[in-house]
Amino acid sequence: MSWFDAIVLAIVQGLTEFLPISSSAHIRIFGELLGISDPGATFTAIIQIGTELAVLVFFWNDIVRIIKQWIGSLRGKVPKSDPDARMGWFIIIGSVPIVVLGVLLQDVIRSQFRSLWIIATTLIVFGIILGIADVIGRREKTLDKLNAKDGILYGFAQALSLIPGVSRSGGTITAGRLMGYDRPSAARYSFLLAVPAVLGSGGYELYNALTESSDATAVAWGPTILATILSFVIGWVVIKFLMKWVETRSFMPFVIYRIALGTVLFVLLAFGVIDPLSGAA
Repeated sequence: MSWFDAIVLAIVQGLTEFLPISSSAHIRIFGELLGISDPGATFTAIIQIGTELAVLVFFWNDIVRIIKQWIGSLRGKVPKSDPDARMGWFIIIGSVPIVVLGVLLQDVIRSQFRSLWIIATTLIVFGIILGIADVIGRREKTLDKLNAKDGILYGFAQALSLIPGVSRSGGTITAGRLMGYDRPSAARYSFLLAVPAVLGSGGYELYNALTESSDATAVAWGPTILATILSFVIGWVVIKFLMKWVETRSFMPFVIYRIALGTVLFVLLAFGVIDPLSGAA
């Protein structure tokens, strides 16, 4: 992978990670268009560390408070009913599905799930579902109403993002809207819930890249490090933008974009312009 390719993919990652349009799908598509086939799950997971660090910076005070209160509840110094202590437990509970399914489906994620036919389908289907959820969502619940059942449902929605094209933020935001959470709450919890999963996935892929020399984990380190830093900077700007957007506007522009992109992808695949499985591990 060249430095130029890494910079382009980092920009794509930073712009799309937090918007409900699927960063993994865009990395896969742009990788194909750049002529480097599929950048691979390893590259994608590692540069996602950069965007997830943007979440840590943006929500630093919230994250520190949640961790502090959660630990305090374990030691009996904070009531278990404390909202931040409860949030800590809900994030842990919500992270279980993606961890379990990520391990069980690892080989499929690296191969069949990265087919552009699947990506085109999920972009359109889950875009439509997001649009429906955003329209019919009751918009009456905030995160202080979050309970264990909702936390688990959020977790399974996040696990759907193992399929490129679904979108981690799109899946969790859709679930939140269907459960009646308002847009800012659904978006905020989507970001917080992603922290353990993305850092864990990126750390795992980073460990594999450092300890194995197979083609599946081979990484061009210079470009990958630059891409990770660049995705962090752009990701922070996008988080700030999206949190302001959801205060007064709907997700419909992203729904339209997903459907349009999926349709274009179907056309390119149907005419043989791009290979659906080229470069997939």
